Amino acid sequence: MLIFKDRNFENFPMKLDFDTKQYIDEIKKSDNYFHTFINRETLAAGVLVLQPGEEDTQTPHDSDEVYYVVKGDGFLKINKKDYPVSEGKVYFVQKDIEHYFFGNKKELVVLYFFGGPDS
Repeated sequence: MLIFKDRNFENFPMKLDFDTKQYIDEIKKSDNYFHTFINRETLAAGVLVLQPGEEDTQTPHDSDEVYYVVKGDGFLKINKKDYPVSEGKVYFVQKDIEHYFFGNKKELVVLYFFGGPDS
């Protein structure tokens, strides 16, 4: 584990590298469809995996969010409008806005980033 100096913590240890493939494998073996691997006051990041027909049950968040589609297809509903989802696309969702993925015919893998903690 690497050590870095933070304005609020002296010699605070923090993991600096993350294996998303491992998290994806763990998600597939669990009842969850997402895993947040960074959750700090100013930033959260994680991975979401939805199989075809699986429901995305998330609710609006307290922070702005960015999604990066790693692989898959389907749609992302943001504030009652449907956006087609495909590999390499990035989506922004403002805090407190209803949104969820749906309609994927292939496995959908998405990285997500919050401008604050995952709530």
